[in-house]
Parts: sequence; structure tokens; C-alpha cells
Amino acid sequence: MKRSIFVAVIIASLALLAQAQAKSNDAISKQIKDLKAGETFRLSYDQNSNVSKLMAVTENFPDRDASRIGIQAMNFAVGFLYSGQSIAKAPDNLILTFWVLTKKPRFTANHNFTVGSIDLGTARYASKPRENIEYLNFEISRENLAKIAVESDVHFQLGDAEFSFTRSQLKTLADILILSDPSR
Repeated sequence: MKRSIFVAVIIASLALLAQAQAKSNDAISKQIKDLKAGETFRLSYDQNSNVSKLMAVTENFPDRDASRIGIQAMNFAVGFLYSGQSIAKAPDNLILTFWVLTKKPRFTANHNFTVGSIDLGTARYASKPRENIEYLNFEISRENLAKIAVESDVHFQLGDAEFSFTRSQLKTLADILILSDPSR
């Protein structure tokens, strides 16, 4: 009898602990303000599907990088979806999407993404020629994103082109790791 009560108390305590570690959308919104990232991050909740989305859209990469490879502009978005209005567990993977504005598709043939020694593979690629846009979508592990976000000078290879993340873009990557972690 004492053992079953003890087990019930342990299970109830673990359930409360797990609930206490969840981070609500309200807490995430407050944290976005505290990080001074309100212009970069968008948090939304769709009641019909009971799904929340946290997404950041960065500034463009420097014009010199874009013009060097023959595109008009490029930026990226990073984010993820989660069920409900709170995060109970940090996502294992996030989606990183490069948006490339170009009159002539630049990444059709080669859209591999490498950051230093980290090979993130090939993109799920889409092109909208009428809109002059290419989309390169990558699923990136939290671990690899953390490795990139802690660096101060990050160069990467996207297809045959080389780019550098700006400080602001690296801050965005670091911020999404904080925002998506229910223990922080």
C-alpha cells in the first residue's frame, strides 16, 4: 500500500515538473521583447489546427555577396511548428529557408549547404520564375544550429557561392535557440 502511494506521488510530481517546464506563447512573446527581437520574430497560433509557429526572418545578406554571384538579394527564415500554445520540449530540428531574389535561377543545379566542416546536405528546392524567387529549405538539427550560432565570423557555402552570416543573423540563430528551449 505504501509503495503504491509512493509511486503515485512520484508520477504526479513528474507530471507537474514536466508541465512546469513548458514555456507558454505569452512567455515566448515576452522573451522576444526582452531579447529586443520583435522586428525579426513572429509568433502565431492557429486555433483551427491548434498549432503555433515561431519564425524569424532576417535582414538581407550584404549586397556585395549577392551581386558577386549574380542575384538581386538573399535572406533567410528559421523556425518551427509545435502543437498547442506552449513548448514542452525543445525541437530537435528547425527549418532554415533561404529566399533568393534572382531574375535567373542560380541554385537549380547545386544547392548543397556547408558551414565550415558541417555538411547540411542538399536543399528541398523550389523555384518560382514568375516571381523571380528561389527557395532553399533545409532541416537543421538544434546541435548544428548551436555550433553555428556561437561563432562570430561564419562563412558558408551554398551551392557554388560563398556567403558570410552577419552578426544580426547570427544573433537571430542564437535567439531562436533560447526561445525554443522551455528551460530558458
